[in-house]
Amino acid sequence: MSKKASSQTDTLIATNKKATHDYFIEQRFEAGLALQGWEMKSIRAGKVQLKESYVIIKNGEAWLFGAHLSPLSSASTHVNTDPTRTRKLLLHREELNKLIGKVEQKGYTVVPLKLYWKKSLVKCEIGLAKGKKLHDKRQSEKERDWQREKNRLLKVAK
Repeated sequence: MSKKASSQTDTLIATNKKATHDYFIEQRFEAGLALQGWEMKSIRAGKVQLKESYVIIKNGEAWLFGAHLSPLSSASTHVNTDPTRTRKLLLHREELNKLIGKVEQKGYTVVPLKLYWKKSLVKCEIGLAKGKKLHDKRQSEKERDWQREKNRLLKVAK
């Protein structure tokens, strides 16, 4: 992502911590979301979860599958609210072609990493990922613990 995308106007809505635990993220993309009105209201209220979600690519389009947006109690009664419906991800054709080419290779998948506001739009950061083995997960956990311990030691030394 460019420096422009990580400006101070961007605010985080939800993250998928499980994705970085289970996958090596090789490349990141920014995608828009096609949402309905009640979904925007529940996102503003913070009722969104990416924990079990993933991205599927079919018919040359990317779809966010399994993201849970809880409907508000004040949502309209005439609208059929499905919290886990598939939502279309809006990407440029070159980005889609790159994703399709990599996903067809063995071991690659596309996972949503986080949802955030960019100006008045909701953006989804997706990552081209390769699955971790159990020993890779242990190694990354050891590195994370070592970084924490190193920061504690440096803090005490000051």
